[in-house]
Amino acid sequence: MNSLRLSVVALLLLPSATLAQIDYDHHVLFSNSVAEKSFYYSQTSVVAPSELEQVNARLPVDATRYLTPPNSLMLKWRSASAGDWRVSLNLGERYGRVEFYGNTLSFWCYSDEGISSANSPRIFLMDSAGGATPTIALLGSNSALPAKQWIHIRLPFNSFVGIAKDTQDSRFQPAKLATISILQGLDDNKPHTLYLDEITIEDANSRQSSKPLTAPSSLQAKGYDRHIDLSWNANGNRNVRLYKIYRSMDGKPFEALATQRGDRTRYEDFLAASGKSAKYKISAANADYAESPLTQEIVAATREFSDDELLTMVQEASFRYYWEGPHPNAGMSIEIQPGDENLIALGSSGFGIMALVVGVERGFITREQGVERMQKILRFLDHADRFHGVWPHFLDGRTGKTISYFGRYDNGGDLVETAFLMQGLLVARQYFDRNSTAENEIRSTITGFWKTVEWDWYRGGPDPNFLYWHWSPDAGFYIQHPLIGWNETMIVYLLAIASPTHPVPPSLYHTGWASQSETAVRYRQGWGRTTQGDHYTNGNSYYGHKLDVGVGNGGELFFTHFSFMGFDPRGKHDRYTNYFENNRNIALISHDYAVENPMHFAGYGDNSWGRSAGVNAAGGRPLARDDNGTITCHAAIASFPYTPDESMKALKHFYRDLGGQLWGVYGFRDGFNVSENWFDDVYMGLNQASIVVMIENYRTGLIWNKFMSNPEIQPALNSIGFQTD
Repeated sequence: MNSLRLSVVALLLLPSATLAQIDYDHHVLFSNSVAEKSFYYSQTSVVAPSELEQVNARLPVDATRYLTPPNSLMLKWRSASAGDWRVSLNLGERYGRVEFYGNTLSFWCYSDEGISSANSPRIFLMDSAGGATPTIALLGSNSALPAKQWIHIRLPFNSFVGIAKDTQDSRFQPAKLATISILQGLDDNKPHTLYLDEITIEDANSRQSSKPLTAPSSLQAKGYDRHIDLSWNANGNRNVRLYKIYRSMDGKPFEALATQRGDRTRYEDFLAASGKSAKYKISAANADYAESPLTQEIVAATREFSDDELLTMVQEASFRYYWEGPHPNAGMSIEIQPGDENLIALGSSGFGIMALVVGVERGFITREQGVERMQKILRFLDHADRFHGVWPHFLDGRTGKTISYFGRYDNGGDLVETAFLMQGLLVARQYFDRNSTAENEIRSTITGFWKTVEWDWYRGGPDPNFLYWHWSPDAGFYIQHPLIGWNETMIVYLLAIASPTHPVPPSLYHTGWASQSETAVRYRQGWGRTTQGDHYTNGNSYYGHKLDVGVGNGGELFFTHFSFMGFDPRGKHDRYTNYFENNRNIALISHDYAVENPMHFAGYGDNSWGRSAGVNAAGGRPLARDDNGTITCHAAIASFPYTPDESMKALKHFYRDLGGQLWGVYGFRDGFNVSENWFDDVYMGLNQASIVVMIENYRTGLIWNKFMSNPEIQPALNSIGFQTD
């Protein structure tokens, strides 16, 4: 593997990410709202006799006035004596949010009637550590906002100065800005409406290039069942903040439709019907919103897709997360997008490798492209931190060094993430089987990794009957988190027993994963808060579906995906259950829970189901105490092998009925909550791959077949006691 190490030197000389991506994620706070009625990441309150227009205690969104389409934030108020109102934009709520760059808060305002600075609202800022600025006028040094004009407001952070000094120095940290609060100013008792758009943090001292932007090139459009996919080339432009999409339908003039962030050269226009045709042009815009010339127009039309075509469409879109959106140095999966562009997730990268295999097999990319990407990933991994052969949860994509994202003791090996990664690597070892220099290198490198994972080292916690999740080079097994089923970690025991060099005894499957010990029972009771299934086996029925294994009514649906993307549970059983049938029943329980809908949330039903981990999913289990009204898209769609009919209903509903809010460049977004008018604007690496891979396992069994063909797997299953049905 010395040749791989030499390649890393050249790899690390590449830029860590595109300029546009860094510019966007570290500067833009608000551009547009995915939800049409209100901005989810906001909170409003009002005290009479003052008035404030709000939608379920959130700030309304307006689609008639905007600087950049399709919407802006609408602030409509009347400030009365003895009354009060306040709006908070909670920008720090999102998982994976990066730090911001700049010294000035920037935003654009529009008012039909105009407003004076004296009668404008007030504003103050707060960071994620609780540090806050004094309160100043929203219009800053501007004496007034003229009527019917979009005006650019710039508030340098050093302009947030009160009349008197505080009793201690301000500790506000602009890089960690979390909340923008806008509140009642003087009580003029007059109605006002203000539209806010493109809220960013800028560096007032930086200079934009004076060179005009050129039009993007090679604009292409492809019609699908209900949407048009647009793609283009950046054409060498630097300092692109966003792209602006223009559309013409039914012979009408072109109108501004939407924007796309500057690090993406793809946009999905959801037309909501088949048999529709549209024409498109796009432009590029810089941070001052000066536009390039428009491209030549292009035309495309939607058409009705068969069920098989819909599955391919969903797989291809989700696959792009790993093909178009990985870290440019590592070629591996970023944890969440938008988010920290250097936070490489090992588990989702393993899933992404399986998605890469599907992408090659389905013709989304060529085999040569897949081989090249695999070489890049393996060369990065060969250089990256490992701890007794085990990779950490997160790596820095620039350096391959550990990122202790979840705290100081998260600074070493993560056995679960490594197992997820190795599951994908073993699939790739079997798939890239040609006798070429490149594919030979892929197989030999993966075999080298496979042999150097010291699974047996991770028995070193307090009780050797278990494998342990974490090991720290500073604190050893301080976390003491034993791997106990039923959950997503079954694959760890299977691989540890199958290891050709550092195996654990097959008995550990029963004394660890399926343990009946007091430790295991307490563990299951602790997270499940029930005695049902606390001895691994369950035996109860829920909604008429018998559950052999699982805590409570089975847990979150990702339990049935993550360990079963490579491991094929069909046609076999251990002493406890047939895991395919058990997983099917867990999925049916989740489906039937949504049909019953005991919490009476909007948007639940036969075609809208799926409780699992996600950005806004609360506990993720199909239990009333965990339920906050959120459905995660991957939960139902990755369950295709178990529930093809119910999953297809969900796919069609998510896409055809809710696609305007749920469908984007990487397919389905993470989740949605109809009751709260919330549609997520992020994608997670773990979720997009489970959609690609599990749909493929349903269609052809490709990933199951490749993983199970590894010569170490079947002997390990035999030693555990798996038998053919």
